[in-house]
Amino acid sequence: MQVVDILDTLISFPSVVGTPNGEIVGWIKDYLERHGASVTVLDGPEGDRANLFATIGPKDVPGYILSGHMDVVPAGEAGWNSDPFQLHHDGNVLYGRGTSDMKGFLACALAAVAKMATMPLARPIHLAFSYDEEAGCRGVPHMLAHLPALCAAPLGAIIGEPSGLRAIRAHKGKAAARVTIKGRSGHSSRPDLGLNAIHAMTDILAAARDAAAHLTHGPFEAVFEPPYSSLQVGTVRGGQAVNIIPDLCEAEFEARAISGIDPASLLQPIRQAADALKASGYGVEWTEMSAYPALSLPEDAPLAALLARLTGIEPLAAVSYGTEAGLFQQAGVDAIICGPGDISRAHKANEFILMDELTACQTMIESLAEHCLSLSNKV
Repeated sequence: MQVVDILDTLISFPSVVGTPNGEIVGWIKDYLERHGASVTVLDGPEGDRANLFATIGPKDVPGYILSGHMDVVPAGEAGWNSDPFQLHHDGNVLYGRGTSDMKGFLACALAAVAKMATMPLARPIHLAFSYDEEAGCRGVPHMLAHLPALCAAPLGAIIGEPSGLRAIRAHKGKAAARVTIKGRSGHSSRPDLGLNAIHAMTDILAAARDAAAHLTHGPFEAVFEPPYSSLQVGTVRGGQAVNIIPDLCEAEFEARAISGIDPASLLQPIRQAADALKASGYGVEWTEMSAYPALSLPEDAPLAALLARLTGIEPLAAVSYGTEAGLFQQAGVDAIICGPGDISRAHKANEFILMDELTACQTMIESLAEHCLSLSNKV
């Protein structure tokens, strides 16, 4: 199958984050096994979703991982000019949900398998395809826990998020949490008989605002924009009517951390403010939504030099959005971001990728396989 045919098939699976993904996993598994790959499907704790890990070449020597996620964000936004789950061709432009983020990369890797399967690889190429990345990288940790049993310690992982095929060495870490305040309802004419959950939430919102302002004073990491960690209130919900004391209020908070800082630690001022409300009779629930660490690959890392050779482009120091790459690095695997498409096209109507971008990415992956023909190639 050609890369565009594979992408056509992948787009047709509406593998929206948080939903069962058995169909797309099954199709990829069958495709890879037809080309002689060793495939392991790793069921997640949800019971209806799975990661997939495959190897082309010997398992007992160090090789390289091509990593991507199979899930996509929903496609309910207005403005689509075609069915988002049917690949639409317009010359060099291919439209569909996930074309850039990131089924385009998956299609390139799968298309390259046909050639890799015929090559006497001395070092293996692994495919690590995850689920629920769009929900805060929830699927890949379950796969990384099995990695020592799946292959020899890898030399590096290429995470194929859309980057214009320019390698990226660093990104910020992220943590997100939801706070739910439970008060006591009643008529607004008798506030003395109720507990106003929205009023209580204002204490937490103020703590978040103050913590966010404090972060702007450092510490700093110049490669990022902005060069400091950040925190924000993302959503607030509460209340039924203006004359009812609100007994429930919910807010969601997000922190993004520079290298060396645990993103979850940035949420502690919020949690402390929430816990303080318990003394006034409020119920407080703290729900961790997602968390993943920052990525920080040194400029002189062999993996960065290898990607520069494969793409012909010098790596970019950093981006502020996050990926699964930090989790690979946390698991002891050097990781770098490099994939076709552009992140600015993701999560919006008429998401697209260019045919030229797919061709260039497939060529890059096949060049990586050629690099793996000899055991002497260690970078």
